[in-house]
Parts: sequence; structure tokens; C-alpha cells
Amino acid sequence: MQVRHAVHPEHAASMKSDALREHFLIDAIFSPKKIKLVYSHNDRLIVGGIYPDTPMTLDVDKNIIGADFFLERREMGVINIGGAGKIKVDDISYSMEHKDGLYIGKGSKNLSFESNDTANPSKFYINSSPAHATFPTEKVSFDDIEPDHLGELENCNKRSIRKYFHPQGIKTCQLVMGMTTLEKGSVWNTMPVHTHERRMEAYFYFNMAQDQLVFHLMGTPSETRHIIVRNHEAVLSPSWSIHSGAGTSNYTFIWGMAGENQTFTDMDGVPMSELR
Repeated sequence: MQVRHAVHPEHAASMKSDALREHFLIDAIFSPKKIKLVYSHNDRLIVGGIYPDTPMTLDVDKNIIGADFFLERREMGVINIGGAGKIKVDDISYSMEHKDGLYIGKGSKNLSFESNDTANPSKFYINSSPAHATFPTEKVSFDDIEPDHLGELENCNKRSIRKYFHPQGIKTCQLVMGMTTLEKGSVWNTMPVHTHERRMEAYFYFNMAQDQLVFHLMGTPSETRHIIVRNHEAVLSPSWSIHSGAGTSNYTFIWGMAGENQTFTDMDGVPMSELR
């Protein structure tokens, strides 16, 4: 498990591309036969991926988490962006089709991940945050999530937002996760921009061709920076940072948030005139 320390906005403003990527970008999230996890000191969020061509067990790194098992003091959200598979939580197995989600509550001890077809492996994207309360493990199917439709094609930002784990749906302690899909001809997400002082966020980009990319915008509104992001890469977004992007084609991304509250609309909007 990698560790990423918190970065002050003044420090980030002085960083060149390599330093920004080192501190904020998570690349190669899916590698065959590997579990990749990154522990962020921003609200202690863990971001990662599991690519099981054979069954894989998620074990704890006691040197970092300091617990006897992974979810002793944590909760987890998982969204499968690959082929069909299974997640076993203690003695219960959950079937996971493409884009299905599974919330796993605090206290679950044994976690294993498996693909149904090794020729088309599952790709389980993971967010995990600290939890002080226990909520039931629960699955949600992609087709059962009613999307919110936002934006306009003439502004290149027509998109659908699906909320997987949130206060009005599957209950969690503090983790909130969802998926945004841009339609063909649209490339902008989250513009006008915002920050949210009371929580951090992670963006995971996928459904991008090998030769396509996203310019992910970050930084304070008066000191913006960008990171080039490709398929199956994620960006950590501290509470002080904007998080927006424009792609060379349309794409999909999963957003996950953790922090002081779960109110989706708790955002500090930034007028376009103030961006620098």
C-alpha cells in the first residue's frame, strides 16, 4: 500500500508536472494478479483496484492501518467496471455485473474477489474511509439507479450522474460514491467549478480509448493547475482544490468523497470570473 501525505495549497502551486503527478495522480490502478491501494492522509481515504484473474483476498497492512483486519474501523464502496464477478463478504457471496456497486460495512472481516471469466476479468474499483458506525452490507445494480441528467450538448457537458452510496440510497457512515457518464460530443465535467472545505474527493477516469486523455484541473481557484489523466487513472482532490476536467473525447468517471458530512450539495461554488 502506498501512502500519500497531505499537501498545502501553497506548496501545490509551486509544483511542476512531475511533482503534481507524484502527489495527486494514481496510475495503473488495474494490474493483473495485483491489488493496488493508495492511502491518502486527506480524510484517510483509501483508493485502489483489484483485477482478479484468480480469486484474491484483501488483507490488512497493519503498518499503515494499524488494525487487525481491513474493515475493523473502516467502510468500503466497490464498483465493478469490468466483467462479471463475485465479492464474498464473510460468508455471503454477492454477484457483481458490469457497473454494479457493493457497499461493505464496518466490521466485515473476510473479503475476497473473483472473476466469473478469466478471459474477461472483473475490475473492482475501491474507496474506503474510516467509519465510526456500522451499516449493513448492500448491493446496488447499475440498472436500478435512477440517473440525474445535467448539462447541454451545446456546452459540451451533457452527462448523467448516478449516486450509488448516499444518504437517500444505500446508507453509509461517511463515504459517498457515484458515477458520471458524459454523452458523445461532451467533454467537460464539473464546470463551473467548486471546492468543498469539509471533505475531500477522488476522481477515477475510465471508458477512454488508449489514445484519448483528460486534462484534469486542480488547485485553488486563483492558482489552477492540470494533470494529464488516462484510462484507469485517478486523481486525489484535497478539500481546497477544484476538481474538473476536459477530455479529448467523452469518458466516464467515478467520484468518491469522505469527510465531515455527506450532503451532496455542500459545495463552495466558484464564479467563472474568479478562475485564474
